[in-house]
Amino acid sequence: MNKMKITFDAISENEAFARLAIAGFLLYKDPSLGDIEDIKTAVSEAVTNSIIHGYDNGGIIDLSCSIDGNSIIIVVSDYGKGIEDIEKAREPMYTSKPECERSGLGFTVMESFMDKIEVESQLGKGTSITMYKDLV
Repeated sequence: MNKMKITFDAISENEAFARLAIAGFLLYKDPSLGDIEDIKTAVSEAVTNSIIHGYDNGGIIDLSCSIDGNSIIIVVSDYGKGIEDIEKAREPMYTSKPECERSGLGFTVMESFMDKIEVESQLGKGTSITMYKDLV
């Protein structure tokens, strides 16, 4: 098993960093271009959700990844507001920030590009999104 974990500020400039970091970590597995783009997109959505919805004035995000054979587990965690109603938040087109012109498709996108996602959240303590993908 191979693992990595990085911590970065919850600012929009770091969304691209998270995409590149995960892609770089996965390269030794020689993933298909489709798989790497799917994973980068899902990570981007999870990090963006943490930045936009997790905090009002910044915070930190942890991005971790473990690889066991062809199975990849990625966790994006913030320590912000948390999600009041996870099921509602996972509904397509739902956004807690309509004033920011958000589309409400973050979880839908993550679910479409990964094999499985799990969301854990506690109000006032933050949210962790765990995403699973098997490389083919």
